[in-house]
Amino acid sequence: MATEMKMPQLGESVTEGTISKWLVEPGQFVNKYDPIAEVMTDKVNAEVPSSYSGTIKELFVQEDETVEVGVVICTITVEGESSDSRDIKSPQPIDTVTSSTSSVQEPDQSQKRRYSPAVLRMAQEHDIDLEQVTGSGKGGRITRKDLQRLLDSGKRTVATTSSVATNVKENREKQAPEQSIVKPLTEEPIVDIPIAKGDVEIPVSGVRKAIAANMVKSKHEAPHAWMMVEVDVTNLVQYRNQVKQGFKEKEGFNLTFLPFFIKATVEALKEFPHLNSMWAGDKIIQKKEINISLAVATEGALFVPVIKNADEKSIKGIGREVQELAGKVRSGKLSGADMQGGTFTVNNTGSFGSVLSTPIINHPQAAILSIESIVKRPVVIESDAGDMIAIRSMVNLCLSLDHRVLDGLVCGRFLARVKELLENTTAEKTSIY
Repeated sequence: MATEMKMPQLGESVTEGTISKWLVEPGQFVNKYDPIAEVMTDKVNAEVPSSYSGTIKELFVQEDETVEVGVVICTITVEGESSDSRDIKSPQPIDTVTSSTSSVQEPDQSQKRRYSPAVLRMAQEHDIDLEQVTGSGKGGRITRKDLQRLLDSGKRTVATTSSVATNVKENREKQAPEQSIVKPLTEEPIVDIPIAKGDVEIPVSGVRKAIAANMVKSKHEAPHAWMMVEVDVTNLVQYRNQVKQGFKEKEGFNLTFLPFFIKATVEALKEFPHLNSMWAGDKIIQKKEINISLAVATEGALFVPVIKNADEKSIKGIGREVQELAGKVRSGKLSGADMQGGTFTVNNTGSFGSVLSTPIINHPQAAILSIESIVKRPVVIESDAGDMIAIRSMVNLCLSLDHRVLDGLVCGRFLARVKELLENTTAEKTSIY
């Protein structure tokens, strides 16, 4: 019997994935844990390992096709098991015209009306009547490549509004009961923008499309509000500059400012756990673990690996994890496990000179904190001798919050606590280890 392999869930809140490349083909033997496909989601690019040792029997999903988590992507004849007897075809003599006629079968069209969300969206965008499209997938299933070929040929039948609605309705009814149906979000209409000489068309990659969909989902579902505080981190800067050389010689990696900010954020989350929450429709889930999602950008995408149990780690431990996770992102070695379990996100926008931003919440978390660039500014200092002006190292902390979960009072207190912790970071009060 052939064993099914399904699209895995490669990250928290990930509901679908795109097969960017098959690494195997039917008839090929694979060992357990061998990679069989490269999968793209909005959170990670990852290789999917085989769960069994055996021979690849059939691939059900085309390259560049997007399917929901839990959908069967291929089947494997597991080592030690016999193949399904129904798949073994014995030669039969053709004695009569009747037997010859019966051996000719119509093409399998059993899956023609099972449409992936990507196919439905593409059909709606271009007003394509899916009933008029011939599918090249398993069981006559229509793929995005089929629709693209149709668009490239210029020969397409425009669908009426009712026929598109019927396609969507029938597709939902045909899904297995245990599969979750994710309704596509309302997308921006395609605009016919004239292209002038010198303009460059940049194709939208699968990762960029997935990121866009997740950002739209967050802004569409979560009512964003934001607030900001400015923090005097002069003492922190002096402390870090004093110890950074010795730290690198001892530990083998650079001590940046980011671990100090993450540590202060974690300590404030312990005092204000409501910010470490998620919206769950009819309830709010306040998470026990404090797992910090860290936004890491590459040239073409944004990833959010997770520092697990950050409240149990020292500044040194946080710094080491930041280095390791960022290295995995940039080398393409980030795994699905590295992306899961985040409860609160920190975004280091200051690394490229930003001084003010309003970050989009990492759905389904309730808040995200942006750490802006540290800049020297003249600041009024209050003292017993009177006010004076001094040059201080200042940084803005910008918090975006889901107003369904959080209100300004608790968020203001949270930011005030982070500010207090950072302004009191000194060699006497703060241990790196």
